[in-house]
Amino acid sequence: MKTIKGPAVFLAQFVDNQPPFNTLDGMCKWASDLGYKGIQIPTWESFLIDLDKAAESQDYCDELKGKVNSYGLEITELSTHLQGQLVAVHPAYDIMFDNFAPEALHGKPKERTKWAIETVKKAATASRRLGLKAHATFSGSLLWHTAHPWPQRPAGLVEMGFEELANRWMPILNHFDEEGVDVCYEIHPGEDLHDGDTFERFLEATGNHKRVNILYDPSHFVLQQLDYITYIDHYHEFIKSFHVKDSEFNPTGKKGAFGGYNDWGDRAGRYRSLGDGQIDFKTIFSKLTQYGCDVWAVMEWECCIKSPEQGAREGAKFIQDHIIEATTKTFDDFAGADIDEQKLKNILGL
Repeated sequence: MKTIKGPAVFLAQFVDNQPPFNTLDGMCKWASDLGYKGIQIPTWESFLIDLDKAAESQDYCDELKGKVNSYGLEITELSTHLQGQLVAVHPAYDIMFDNFAPEALHGKPKERTKWAIETVKKAATASRRLGLKAHATFSGSLLWHTAHPWPQRPAGLVEMGFEELANRWMPILNHFDEEGVDVCYEIHPGEDLHDGDTFERFLEATGNHKRVNILYDPSHFVLQQLDYITYIDHYHEFIKSFHVKDSEFNPTGKKGAFGGYNDWGDRAGRYRSLGDGQIDFKTIFSKLTQYGCDVWAVMEWECCIKSPEQGAREGAKFIQDHIIEATTKTFDDFAGADIDEQKLKNILGL
């Protein structure tokens, strides 16, 4: 068994143009003062990390890591959720996802995909320079628009979609392997990797690439009505990253899993601050600890009711209270005795 590290916080949702959320120093002090021990850094925020420099310069990475450490914090992972999304975009979403790419690439999907692939590869090198072993990202999606299809999907479409998704990711995965870093895909609605079956399809399509792993976030499984506890039993060996985010699912006679095109606050399934939703985190932390998952417990705030400031304040204590110090003893050790082979035979009547 292994004790989960934490608490940590994903900085992405807290970035603002006002202090302390507009500088790395400001966000580090803020997180440290709240009791966090780690930060997950979004690589699309250049004031937090210059990814080009991080991929090229060990000195830059040493300085960045030193600055974070000076606040009593560690970098848990880098995140390329936005850039990873752009590795695979169906044309129906081109206009909306252009916002995640440099303006010069807007309206140029092929060039955007090439840029996304190279950017995620840079994050692999930066992660290695920072001494990180895991990386958080999205898979992107070529098939999501067919999740509940009408007309029906033509035979072979899903297989072709995952083959293409794997082809786009293989150069990235191979580069991560060279750098000794695991790629942790956040299993998330809207992505082609959104549950266990789709993760397995992708894993198979990559030839069971050893760098294909999971960022486990139970909030997305509640919205799908997927058994997020048994998921750990199935995939614990792949869980190398962990977002601690709460959610709830309250269907009515008017809306259910698809949400009726409502804003987040009006959906049946919605994200909540830690402790305000329906997720059984005690069992989750127990399972991850029991299976020896070597992860940081990283709080991600996306609550539709509570302010981010309150969510962050409460989140650090919530995670700390759920971290289990893995035991190295068995409760009945005190009753044990030295047993030799003959005594064993005597007990069995042999």
